[in-house]
Amino acid sequence: MTEHAHSHTDSQGHGHSHSNGHSHSHAHGVAPNADRRWLRAALILLTAYMAVEVAIGVIAQSLALISDAAHMLTDAVSIVLALIAMRLAARPARGGYTYGLKRAEILSAQANGITLLLLSVWLAYEAVDRLIEPPEVAGGLVLVTALSGIVVNLICVWLISKANRSSLNVEGAYQHILTDLFGFIATAVSGLVVMTTGFAQADSIASLVVVALMLKAGTGLVRESGRIFMEAAPAGIDPDAIGDHLVAQDQVVEIHDLHIWQITSGQPALSAHILVAPGGDCHKVRRGLQALLSRRYGITHATLQVDHVGEDGDADDVLILGPRPDPGTTDPAPHATDPASSHCEDAHGPVHRPGPHEH
Repeated sequence: MTEHAHSHTDSQGHGHSHSNGHSHSHAHGVAPNADRRWLRAALILLTAYMAVEVAIGVIAQSLALISDAAHMLTDAVSIVLALIAMRLAARPARGGYTYGLKRAEILSAQANGITLLLLSVWLAYEAVDRLIEPPEVAGGLVLVTALSGIVVNLICVWLISKANRSSLNVEGAYQHILTDLFGFIATAVSGLVVMTTGFAQADSIASLVVVALMLKAGTGLVRESGRIFMEAAPAGIDPDAIGDHLVAQDQVVEIHDLHIWQITSGQPALSAHILVAPGGDCHKVRRGLQALLSRRYGITHATLQVDHVGEDGDADDVLILGPRPDPGTTDPAPHATDPASSHCEDAHGPVHRPGPHEH
């Protein structure tokens, strides 16, 4: 039996001996440049203008203005949730929350996306109803209000662009305000059309444009936050390709129980069980794989369990990719216990081996 040890170095630089290698070359928290002042400034401006827009929308009987105000409400809520989530995510991990509260931002992003979708359904219904029976719309008032809304949104886009956008929340709020800007442009055009031609349905058509933008933004937020909650691999990362790349490294015989997920937005994590050839250097293999993951895939939070093939089974076990013959047969072909089953009672996920392999 080959004698070996496995090392682990924690984030404080203390060495420990156990079977897992865990890379901690990154900080698990809100980036220090997350400037809440920019978000608060945008929130105050949005809220103040939104109140004015709702009042003018009611007076002018413009659903387009009310739709824009409703979108601005979701923007304001997303900023509030982002501020709360930033504070929660900054709390240290303790007790049962071993990752801390970093997914608070994902909860708020999902809540914001669902709100957008529900609100868009109501606004779409109202817009279609007004297409059938259009009310009198004060086109001039709509035009002036929408033009001022464009200015307000441009200022808010600039303010939020100054904040930390690595958070799914902050980036979501930024994209919402950006799409809101296009909504105000559509509303301004509708106001101009109503004022010059008297075509009142233009207001409802502009509302449907805003609804389409809200649906797109809401669907994107729900999809991205849902992927994180379902422990899916981050977008753009192919776990099978990573498994094949890792198992192709020197001395690596097999990789199984490979999992890749996101702790929160911008923080991918990976865990895997690595089997190394008898006599191989487990320390060297682990360090090489973690360096590869960090350099090639940007995964710096990697937990790798590294073992030698057969160390939990018979010392003479060898890796045979074919099936074990049935007991009692006279098949002279050599066989061995599958190394994955030697180490894991319930191995799960694809198995990666050098050369021909199955997924």
